[in-house]
Amino acid sequence: MFLITPPEVRQTEVFTRMPDRFRRTGVRSAWADANRGGQPVDSFLEGPVFDRNGRLYVTDIPFGRIFCIDPQGDWTQIAEWDGEPNGMKFLNDRELLITDYRNGLMVCDIASGAVRPYLERRNSERFKGVNDLVFDSQGNLYFTDQGQSGLHDPSGRLYRLRPNGNLDALLTNVPSPNGVALSPDENVLYLAVTRGNQVWRVPLMDDGSVSKVSAFFTSYGPSGPDGLAVDDRGSLIVANPGLGVAWVLSPKAEPLQVLQSCAGSSLTNVAFGGTDRKTLYATESVSGSVLRASLPHAGLPIHRPAHT
Repeated sequence: MFLITPPEVRQTEVFTRMPDRFRRTGVRSAWADANRGGQPVDSFLEGPVFDRNGRLYVTDIPFGRIFCIDPQGDWTQIAEWDGEPNGMKFLNDRELLITDYRNGLMVCDIASGAVRPYLERRNSERFKGVNDLVFDSQGNLYFTDQGQSGLHDPSGRLYRLRPNGNLDALLTNVPSPNGVALSPDENVLYLAVTRGNQVWRVPLMDDGSVSKVSAFFTSYGPSGPDGLAVDDRGSLIVANPGLGVAWVLSPKAEPLQVLQSCAGSSLTNVAFGGTDRKTLYATESVSGSVLRASLPHAGLPIHRPAHT
């Protein structure tokens, strides 16, 4: 007989809230009509990522905006366009690569705010609705194509875009693929499957294929796992907006900690920041807040493609 130690429950704190001057109060959006039951939202934050100077960038999905938040918590809008931006990673020091539900993969110049296409279609076919992305150390880009897939329509996709431009469909049967993260050795990709309320474990084989994909973690509630991050010990952090928490899981998927949102229940995505990368930052989307909590281990470095 053995006993399972219950996870430590901790409360996050508010780092910063979107200033009122940026909130689109009472403005109807097509995104809210489809995803929030028509309820107006003044913003919906996602895609947190840090630059080398400790500035945090986030997206505002329904209004096609990107914001920069400095280490003191002050906000600057850097871009706005006719899109629905979600996940982001840096291509280089001046450009962000963005998953845009409407337009595919887009690039934003953070100095000018100019936005240009990066990958709009696959074999002349539009994507269902791209969601999140991660680079490996070799410059391979893994990204999810979620659309409105779910258990009723398990047709979401996981793609790999190689540095030479080849695009591989690794999975085509996912009920709502969302956040993606890599293990420290890059042999495993973790895939949030929101409508399946799971995180899948996707082994990456030497020949470029995937094999023996399995359910690594199963959650519960009205909305399942969303954004993901990994620390240098291989623990997986899972944002779970349906519960308003972030799970901290061991490499065996044992819950070590539960980080509770202190401002609303829609905790959508996470990123490590701070000088030692031991502070976890999380977007709480409905309240337009960025939350934070200190963790014992540093987050993995975020790779950028070497060819840009």
